Parts: sequence; C-alpha cells; structure tokens
Amino acid sequence: MVCGDRVTVRRDGKAGVIEAVLPRTSLLYRSDAFKTKAIAANVTQLAVVVAARPSFSLELVQRCILAAEEQGISSLLVLNKADLPETPAAHARLALLTRIGYPLVALSALADVSPLRPALHGHTTLLIGQSGMGKSTLVNTLFPDAGMATAEYSEALDSGRHTTTHTRLHRLDAESAVIDSPGLQEFALQHLDAGALAHAFVEFRPYLGQCRFRDCRHESEPGCRIREAVQAGEIDSSRLQLFQALRRLQQAAAQRL
Repeated sequence: MVCGDRVTVRRDGKAGVIEAVLPRTSLLYRSDAFKTKAIAANVTQLAVVVAARPSFSLELVQRCILAAEEQGISSLLVLNKADLPETPAAHARLALLTRIGYPLVALSALADVSPLRPALHGHTTLLIGQSGMGKSTLVNTLFPDAGMATAEYSEALDSGRHTTTHTRLHRLDAESAVIDSPGLQEFALQHLDAGALAHAFVEFRPYLGQCRFRDCRHESEPGCRIREAVQAGEIDSSRLQLFQALRRLQQAAAQRL
C-alpha cells in the first residue's frame, strides 16, 4: 500500500483490520533502471512547490509534471516565498510551463496561503518538490496541528535540508486532501516508454502520429511534425531537447539491462 490508498476495514474489537485495497484511480511513481518507487495513490492533482531561493531545477519540475500527465493527473505550479526579490526571475523561468497551460499560484506560506485554497478544493493534491522550497511550512500553515519540522536552507550550498521523512495525507475538508511528500533531488522516468513519454508533453499531442515515419524519434528524421512545430515557434525548443535527452537516458538504461 502507499499513501492515498483507499481500503475496506473490518472492526476487530477495538482495532480495525484492513481487508482489501480498493482499485486505484491513479498511482504516481518514479523509476530508474534498477528500481521503482511509488509515491502516492488516487491523486487528482500534483502541486509542484518551487521558490526563488534556494534555486530550483526546472528540469525536475518538468519531470514531475510528465509523470503526472502519464497518469492523467492535472498539475499546478506553486511559487512559494513570493516576497523574495528574486521571485520575478523565478516566475520568468516558469513561463515555459505557464505558456502551455499549467496554472501558477504565487504566495508566501509564512504570511498567507489563501491564494492556494481554491485550487485545493475538491482534489487530493500531492505536494512535491525539492528540499528547501517551503513545503513543510506550507503544510503547517494549512494544517496548524500538523507539526511538520522545518529547516533553514544553506545559502553556501544553495540547497535545502530534508525535514519530511515520510509521505502523509492531511484532510482539508470532506472533499479535499493534501499529501505531503519528502523533498526530491531527482525524478527518473524509466517507466515511460517512447510513446508514453511523447504523449506526456501536452504540446506534442496535436502533432503525434503525423510524422512521415511511424517510428519517428523526433530527432533528425525528415517530415517530423514535432521538429517542424519547433521551427514554427509552436513548441519551445527546450521542451524537445528535454524529450530527446530523456529518450537517450531510456535507451542507455535499456542497453545496460
């Protein structure tokens, strides 16, 4: 079982006994060439938490979103620590994703989380992101009894320190829940084959199946509709470069097996 699973329980005296795990509507997980790690089940929304300080990896953000897309989970960008002077630059970096439709909420968890509350209603939302982005502070503000440990980040190392050690679900109301997860430093996508990976890039979808060759790798083949869309400015070139890099990682891992 993983956090977010729904189960049937039988009362046994004063205790409860889990009898069955109900079918999942989604399972978010990451995998490399050697292992797979399930993160949470029955998630309906992914909230990727970033901040201007310490700096965040835009590629890691995108990898998380790609995993969510593969499971049919919507994604939301949460730009925390919005009072920092570096926030406009962080906002500009995220424009790569807001331009293709991913919503963004900017807030300061220490001051006011009300901008985020409407986006959480009716969802089981998984909070994910690198250490130091303020996820635990966000959870403590949303759930005053949560008692999540927080820590200062290191300016010298430009990184945060792990404070969350396990995944935990918090009930916001009868229709809404938030799942907090430990900070990430990597997010591998080896479980996505070439077709699933391409489909996870939402802006690729109108062009998939239209290339001259059915097995087009979207690299140097003539008649590649994805590359033509990049040249026409309809797809950002960095997104195609990310796809190509992830495909090469998949191929390299497959050759090692």
